Amino acid sequence: MNRRRLRIALSLTVALASTALLPGCGHLPGGGDDSSTVQVWLMRGSASDAFVKRFTEDFEKRHGDIDLDIRIQEWTGIGEKVKAALKDDDGPDVIEVGNTQVAQYVDQGGLADLTLESARDLGMEDWLPGLAEPGRYDGGQYGIPWYAANRVVIYNKDLFAQAGIEQPPKTRAQWLEDTRRLNSGGNQGLYLAGQDWYTLAGFIWDEGGDLAKGEKSGSWRGTLDTPAALRGMEFYKQLQALGDGPPDADEEHPPQSGVFAEGDVAQIIAVPGTARAIEAKNPKLKGKLGYFPIPGKTAREPGAVFTGGSDLVVRDGTDERKGAVEVVKALAGDKWQKDLARTMDYVPNKTTLASAVSGEAGVAAMAAGAARGRATPKSPAWAAVEADNPIKAYMSKVLAGGDPAREAKVASGRITKALDAPGP
Repeated sequence: MNRRRLRIALSLTVALASTALLPGCGHLPGGGDDSSTVQVWLMRGSASDAFVKRFTEDFEKRHGDIDLDIRIQEWTGIGEKVKAALKDDDGPDVIEVGNTQVAQYVDQGGLADLTLESARDLGMEDWLPGLAEPGRYDGGQYGIPWYAANRVVIYNKDLFAQAGIEQPPKTRAQWLEDTRRLNSGGNQGLYLAGQDWYTLAGFIWDEGGDLAKGEKSGSWRGTLDTPAALRGMEFYKQLQALGDGPPDADEEHPPQSGVFAEGDVAQIIAVPGTARAIEAKNPKLKGKLGYFPIPGKTAREPGAVFTGGSDLVVRDGTDERKGAVEVVKALAGDKWQKDLARTMDYVPNKTTLASAVSGEAGVAAMAAGAARGRATPKSPAWAAVEADNPIKAYMSKVLAGGDPAREAKVASGRITKALDAPGP
């Protein structure tokens, strides 16, 4: 081969080798032919249309080879729909699920283990415990915290002023004392329905108890009859007596927002967004509502609360795992966490981001409580307990004068039976 032909051959070889290094088999990044699509399921009401639009535009701009297909789902019937989707090769790549639902989806198979990404990229050490813990199963992190919401105390500032209470209480003892002062002159110190079991759970956790415990054998048992859980129920009983909440109904029967709107209730325990419903029923209360975290046993920290909210999961069988993880990293990252929290009045997924909502009194109170948030037991069968909830019946019987220890033992037995029942 002469020198001219050798130079041409070498040039072609270098050119072909360089082209092979480009992604998409020779196509330039962002050229379109090499792009992939990540399908994302978000639940209705979790994020505004404007947020979804902002996020999609920004993400696709930063990831030129990934297109987003965000589909909004309804909460009604979502459990069975997700279970089916996890077995579908063409199913969604990223799914928003309720934080307490993760265990059942892991148990049936179909979720990707994101432990490595959680430790390496997502700052898991700062996650809210009420979102992170239920997303963890058998040592693996499957659910990535997205947003949280929890109960606070909403109070009537005018009634507090009339009772001479200048500052919200920070301890349980002070809370009881203030509520007794408020429970006079035809006013209710606190409207607390007898079957508000999420609130009871917080008091039980504060005492060191739990609703149920998993055993080393893998079985579960109800634990309402432990001394710690009984102490939580005793505090609930004292607090509930300082108002006219029905002992045999929950907070939605009747809706406590409507009761509070009548103007003679000093406090309720609810998510801050309940204030909007109160003000809609009684516009005269606008500007007169305040918020504080549920008090703890000492002033050092608020009381424990049930954390509601959502985690993000990745379908294990997806062909777009890399892109799916990038979506999760973005949605769970600081930038979009702050945006979502401010847009939707949520608590961000990290304790270190609480300052992002410090300007909103209700959300700030919620964020303070979320630092001590918890979730329901991680048994895959917990939904069976809530379907025919023995905790509600237990509470009503105790408030009606039943023996707490005896009724707790009965309810614990029912919880154990529901959690250990054989699956389909």
